[in-house]
This record gives sequence, structure tokens and C-alpha cells, in this order.
Amino acid sequence: MVTNLKNQSNVDDNIFPDASSMRIGIIVAEWNSKITDALLEGALDTLKKCNTADENIIVRYVPGSIELTSGAKCLAEFANVDAVVSIGCVIQGDTKHFDYVCQSVTQGITELNIKYPIPFIFAVLTTNNFQQAIDRAGGKHGNKGAECALTAVKMVELKRSF
Repeated sequence: MVTNLKNQSNVDDNIFPDASSMRIGIIVAEWNSKITDALLEGALDTLKKCNTADENIIVRYVPGSIELTSGAKCLAEFANVDAVVSIGCVIQGDTKHFDYVCQSVTQGITELNIKYPIPFIFAVLTTNNFQQAIDRAGGKHGNKGAECALTAVKMVELKRSF
């Protein structure tokens, strides 16, 4: 997790696991696209460092974070992937909508992890303001997209170890 106390985005290039045999799906919310595009860029960069072939990275888009669960489920069912990274960004506003969106997508991704035999990685920023999102999408707190792509690879490795 990217916080002001710990930044996992800055890892030694020599420790990236080999994902050359992995097929990774990424579902990206179009809402707050300045942030989600930066998170996607971080995820793609990390997957390339892990030797994931371009043809084994499947990127699809949904309108907003609420739709990430449905999009991730489609990737799992129709794209023959080993893991799915769900990228979104929800920024606190003046209404309770933030709470409902965050709760919905969190619960949805959790349920997918329980129902499917592949890992679903939560790469959804839930911030108080736009600056906090920028800081976590390649800014001073690293790139959560990069971290979550690495998490996806490590979780596929864990599954395969059994």
C-alpha cells in the first residue's frame, strides 16, 4: 500500500519475478482518467519488467469504479487470465456518494476473490482530494498501479506454488 510511511513502488529491478508465462487482465475505470491512466502506465511498466509479453496483457475499460467488479468478472470469464488488476480512483466529494462507491467496489472485488480461482487485485485509490490521488499515481508516494501489478504476479506465483 502506498502511504506517506511506505512506498513499495521503488523496488530493486533485480527482484521482479518472471511473469513470461502469465496472462494478466487489467480493467480500468475511465472516471478520473488522469489518475487511472497514470496507474495503468505504472502497471504496464511493472508487467514489462516482469517479462510479461504484450499479447498476455489484456486491458479493458469501464465507465467508472462501480463497474470495475463487472468488468473484472468479464475478464475472468472470457479472457483466460491468471489474475485481474482493477484500476480506479474515487475522490471524496461533498456527498455520501464516495462512501457508497468505495463500499461497492471493495465488496465486489472481495467477492470475486472468493468466487473465482484467480486473484483479483484492488488498485482503486480512495482519496480525500485530487492531490492525494496524484501523489499515489506516480507522485511522491509512488504508483499504486505498479505495486498492484507486482502483487498480481506474486499472487499468481503463490497459486502456482500449490
